[in-house]
Amino acid sequence: MSPAIWSKIEQLSWPADWPALFGRDAPLLMEIGFGSGQYLIELAGRRPEANVIGVEISVPALRRAGRKLERRGLNHVCLIQGDANAVLRALCAPGSLAAVVINFPDPWPKLDHDARRLIDNDFLCLLATRMAAGAPLDIATDHDDYAAQIAAALARSPTFESRSGATFALEEPGRAPTKYERVALAEGRTPRYFAWRRNDAPATTPFPIPEEYAMPHVVLRGPADLTEIGRRFRPSVILFDGGRVRFIEAYRALGGDKLLIETYINEDPIRQRLGLEVRARANGEIVIGLAEVGFPRPTRGVHAAIAALANWLRAEFPALIVVHSALQEEYAHAQDERY
Repeated sequence: MSPAIWSKIEQLSWPADWPALFGRDAPLLMEIGFGSGQYLIELAGRRPEANVIGVEISVPALRRAGRKLERRGLNHVCLIQGDANAVLRALCAPGSLAAVVINFPDPWPKLDHDARRLIDNDFLCLLATRMAAGAPLDIATDHDDYAAQIAAALARSPTFESRSGATFALEEPGRAPTKYERVALAEGRTPRYFAWRRNDAPATTPFPIPEEYAMPHVVLRGPADLTEIGRRFRPSVILFDGGRVRFIEAYRALGGDKLLIETYINEDPIRQRLGLEVRARANGEIVIGLAEVGFPRPTRGVHAAIAALANWLRAEFPALIVVHSALQEEYAHAQDERY
């Protein structure tokens, strides 16, 4: 795999087939939030025997890091675009990570923003399920309040232990500083370096790999014109057990035989923005399904969204009847309800 190519969570199998992606089976090292990529490149250069995974939300950062890795010929690095929680949950099998590094995560310093911080009790519980026993966990931060939060969370965790006996150190000899780290030191801030490891204690919360289902669709028959369906469409929010569906906008195809419903599905830990398709058949039937736009995954939330869309159509056009439904069993009878 070329390091200049980065992948989204939706493009990979759940969990990811890392040996196939890297072309070899080797220990997995992960840096979460690699930013400029400087530390990631140094790590990859230092550990040629390992497969290195870089996780980052920022697309420009992914592109820059990919170019740097390609110039250096470091072809044992895989870049993933996505939220760390989702990457760990969906792509990493239990016990698969041999080391994890988190350098200077966003401290969310504004008032009431601290709940957005990555490292808390729940995150450490998730991380413990994905790390092998004995795997090192290295965290660095220069934010005083965040450092205190990290220290408290690690101290509470039954699945991590300090490698040195101390909660953190004020320096890490031999460390290659990140770009942000040099700025912090120049401005007089004090980084804390947390050198911990996954211990042998079992993880009590399993955090299962997100499940995928068969491709869903519903077929309706009756008098309902696509133009009228589009005219009646209004943005709406549907709640289901474990998540939320937001129908954003409806778009009519130039050919005139289908509508595309822009849809946002939030089901922890996966968030998908995708298209649902309302398509008219020549025999008068209407098919509601998942549009092949981007990399949509047929999750439980997608089944809930299609069931909700079918319910709305039947409420707007009572003469419509269900001819066929390929929905997950828990939503198989949802079309008889009214949202």
